[in-house]
Amino acid sequence: MSEKSKKDTILVVDDVHDTVEVLQRNLASVGYSVYTAPGVAEALAIIESTPVDLVVTDFKMPKISGMDLVRHVRENHKDMEVIMITGYPSVAGAVTAVKTGAEEYLAKPFTDAELFAAVRQALDKLRRRRLGGPQPPGIPPASHGLIGQSEPMRKVLKMIGKVASSSATVLIFGESGTGKELVARAIHYCSPRAAAPLVPINCGGIPESLLESELFGYVKGAFTGATESRAGFFQTADGGTIFLDEISETSLNMQVKLLRVLQDREVYMVGSTRKRTIDVRVLASTNKSLPRLVEKGQFREDLYFRLNVVSIELPPLRDRGDDIVLLANHFCRKYSQELDKPQPQFTDEALQVLKNGYSWPGNVRELENVVHRLVVMLEGERIDVPDLPALMRFSISRQPDLTRTLAEVEAEYIRNVLSSVGGNRTRAAEILAVDRKTLREKLKKMGK
Repeated sequence: MSEKSKKDTILVVDDVHDTVEVLQRNLASVGYSVYTAPGVAEALAIIESTPVDLVVTDFKMPKISGMDLVRHVRENHKDMEVIMITGYPSVAGAVTAVKTGAEEYLAKPFTDAELFAAVRQALDKLRRRRLGGPQPPGIPPASHGLIGQSEPMRKVLKMIGKVASSSATVLIFGESGTGKELVARAIHYCSPRAAAPLVPINCGGIPESLLESELFGYVKGAFTGATESRAGFFQTADGGTIFLDEISETSLNMQVKLLRVLQDREVYMVGSTRKRTIDVRVLASTNKSLPRLVEKGQFREDLYFRLNVVSIELPPLRDRGDDIVLLANHFCRKYSQELDKPQPQFTDEALQVLKNGYSWPGNVRELENVVHRLVVMLEGERIDVPDLPALMRFSISRQPDLTRTLAEVEAEYIRNVLSSVGGNRTRAAEILAVDRKTLREKLKKMGK
């Protein structure tokens, strides 16, 4: 949809149902797309998940006032306007509202003409700002496998566009399966370093005893079996980018050595006393809270600050709204082409279950696996609710299937526990009475 044909989106916030209903009806009648919320908390949830151009909010509401919402929008969303309405008009209130950031201040009762004029003025100001000011850098929505149009993903894409042209170190964090490596790839291939190598390293997948020699290389004779010198990943990435995936899995000893590389841009090969200068951009990722690990003494604070020059937070799939539908259709098309099968269509009911009926603890990776399995197993032309995995479907009671293996039963139970705690692996491990390492190994076997 072009910018010209796109409907302006308005969010109406008021705790009086009749007022919300009238405003929604009147604004929709002249072509606006209107969302409503009975309070500030509900409004914030909509703003974080849905592109909104203009917020029309009441002033006096229980718990959190409209003035607080105005301030929140002004300090967190540059690409949004606000209009304040109130049944308690005063000069002081109007001045405060405008100073806080409201574009207009309407006192109840107001006419439709006054409302429409205020809305037009606010939206015209927003359009002028968008056209007149520098456009925020960005990348195409589906660039390098990143697919999404939800507000959280739009923020991620804007951040990628902003940081790609620099050489700043970037820390990417988010739950497992959200696409952290895709973000790293997008940053690299949209940067001036795109022609040089991108070297991804899974820090948790290399034994601690080998990690130093793998990262920095070694010289002949450095240890038993070192029959020749070999460059490490940092030298391989020279001129390009190195991606340290799951940086939180490194030991404190290795963190000291990584800190030195980030500070001095120099590496020492194992067994050598000669330093080698490198030109490498460092991207890192984690699915853990590094500040919490710093508090526990499990991650160096100085390394955290070195890595966290710019941070990008990837939202969990459950917070991405209609992106679930976009991704499901994308994976359906992808695997249909790979298998040379006609692409099946999801029914509206099936899409509704995918979007709202499941918490997706495994995030995008889990959705991809589910759709891949559906395309492989489906015999018809439509994917309906009964075709979805059993744990996504409603059932009054399920008789135990005594033909399943113990591994299958365990895998289903682990998925259900993870789903019940919103994908929180620490909490799931506590419920399962296993440590996080054991849970991680079991999830790997399950393909998560």
